Amino acid sequence: MVQKTTELYRGKAKTVYNTTAENLLILHFRNDTSAFDGERIEQLDRKGMINNKFNYFIMQKLEAAGIPTQVEQLLSDDEVVVKKLDMIPVECVVRNYAAGSLVRRLGVTEGEHLTPATFELFLKNDALHDPMVNESLAVSFGWATEEQLATMKQLTLKANQVLLALFDAAGMLLVDFKLEFGIFNGAVVLGDEFSPDGCRLWDKETRKKLDKDRFRQGLGGVVEAYEEVAQRLGVNLD
Repeated sequence: MVQKTTELYRGKAKTVYNTTAENLLILHFRNDTSAFDGERIEQLDRKGMINNKFNYFIMQKLEAAGIPTQVEQLLSDDEVVVKKLDMIPVECVVRNYAAGSLVRRLGVTEGEHLTPATFELFLKNDALHDPMVNESLAVSFGWATEEQLATMKQLTLKANQVLLALFDAAGMLLVDFKLEFGIFNGAVVLGDEFSPDGCRLWDKETRKKLDKDRFRQGLGGVVEAYEEVAQRLGVNLD
């Protein structure tokens, strides 16, 4: 069995550990909940467990659809074993409906259906507030190659189709989400996590927000909303 050794990295909501296996890491999902690039942080009981099991469920669905992911095995309620990726510092964002920064930047109406879905790139840098970038900048600064970026876009849009159908069947709108990728044995692989921390989910009928916007906007019921999403999808939280 893979055992954790030293701490490799501590993020806003997860801690990454080295393991006794050279090419494997352990992700520990903590109860920390942050917003505004880490300026506001709170502890929410059970959140780490929910996000860990939610992420594992989603990654299994994406793997089954032919999208390579870093997930290897669920280790405990709040830990998962993953491949050790050389992470690409560019986030891929898909928007199916207008919300968040898109509304602020362009003055469009929240909830407007975007057809086709938009695809954007953002530099992963909290100090700079994750600025929007393009393929040319990513290649020029050596963040990724043209081929890697093309693969990232193709996999992200494929994931969108899989997840749109999954959430729709559970009575939810997948408003937007971000994905991060890394390199493993020369191939582009989906890394980090997919959870309500990194996407927007609304009830299809009422437009009730079921994601981290409940925390950002002080709506309350954050963990309850995450649990509702998981239960609708059939995620085993026991």
